[in-house]
This record gives sequence, structure tokens and C-alpha cells, in this order.
Amino acid sequence: MSEFSQNKKELINKGYSITESIFSDEERLQLIHLIESSENKYAIRQLVNKVPEIKEVIFKNEKFKKLYASVCCTDYFLSKAIFFNKIGKFNWFVSHHQDLSISVKKKLIIEGYTNWTNKNAQLGVIPPKEILENIITFRIHLDKTDETNGALKVILESHKNGIIRIDENFKKENIGKEELCIVNEGGVMLMKPLLLHASSKSITNHDRRVIHLEFCNQEIPMEWLERKEII
Repeated sequence: MSEFSQNKKELINKGYSITESIFSDEERLQLIHLIESSENKYAIRQLVNKVPEIKEVIFKNEKFKKLYASVCCTDYFLSKAIFFNKIGKFNWFVSHHQDLSISVKKKLIIEGYTNWTNKNAQLGVIPPKEILENIITFRIHLDKTDETNGALKVILESHKNGIIRIDENFKKENIGKEELCIVNEGGVMLMKPLLLHASSKSITNHDRRVIHLEFCNQEIPMEWLERKEII
């Protein structure tokens, strides 16, 4: 049994899994320094495009490479990279949702691709369910995340229900059991994008810095905006 086989099993069955602290204090500080030297200390889209050294630091970590190899086949590539920090002075509540939008290079009107957006000159679209089912998210936690600083609350196994309509009739109790995801600094949370998740506002001034990486193995007609090969 491989070191992260239990994490892979949990990801498949529950829709998420949390590892021990994988990144050392030195590595975390290195990542924090790279981010804080960039354009924005609280939110950065296209993170690897803007701070390419991030990818090098992350994939030098042997435990992270083993974790990645345990859940992603060799045909996977980086499809999205974001950084965000939820802190008292830069804070928000997020209701239950799924991560449905992907970032693409060009707009093509093709059946199955819906809800086009253009935010800050970045095109987004909701792809067919089959694309989303093949995305795996790695959330690298640079700080401990708990109930005081907006830890994710997820609804177990909700990723197995496809795209879920969130409207005035939505009741999380009808979907499944909710769990709070406490992650230690240096830990990684694996997640399926179709897993319903929410987060409360932070009630502390402690940082909650997360590097959010999405990996996929599916090609799309409009091309992935942030595609980066891993191997």
C-alpha cells in the first residue's frame, strides 16, 4: 500500500481528503515570500503564469510529488492556479457551491459549454460534467485553517450527484452530511470540484493563505488558459 493510498480512497469516496503537513516551515516561508513579492498579497489568479517559481518549489517537495502521483495519472496537467488569503481585513462568506467554471483561451459556441463569463479579460465557461469529473484540486495550506478563519465546510459524497442546482429550494440537509475541514499548516486538501463546499467569514486576524491548484487530463476545443505540463 502506497503512502497516500488512503487519501486517494477518501477522495474517490468522500470527495475530499486531508493530508498531514507535507511542506516544511522553510518551504512554506519560501512560497509565502514568492507570493508577497508579487502584485497582490490577498488574491492572485493565474498564479503560476505570474509567479512561475511557485511550481518549481512545490514539485521539488518529494512528499507532494508522491501525493500527486498517487491520485493523478501521467496524462494530467495543471489547468488552473489561484492564491487567496482570507483574513479579517480581507474577508468574505461563501455559500454552498461547486467549482464549475474553467479558464480558457478563446470563446467557441459548442454544445455542452455554458455560462460564459469575462472577468478582467479572463474567459470562463462551465464545461460538460465529464470534464469536471476528471479535475482534481490540490489546496496547499500555508497556514492552519480551522473554524476561526474560514475553513471549508463540505457536504460528503455530493460530488457523486453531478451538477447540483442551487436555488431557493436547495437544502444541504437533503444532500448529505456536512463536515468541517481543519487543515494544519503545510497540509494539503484534495478535493473534487463537484463537491459542494462553503466557508464562513474569518473571525481572526490570522492569515488563511491557500494555493489552489487544479489538474485535469481532458482536452477542450477552446484550449486551457493556464495549461502547464507537470512531467
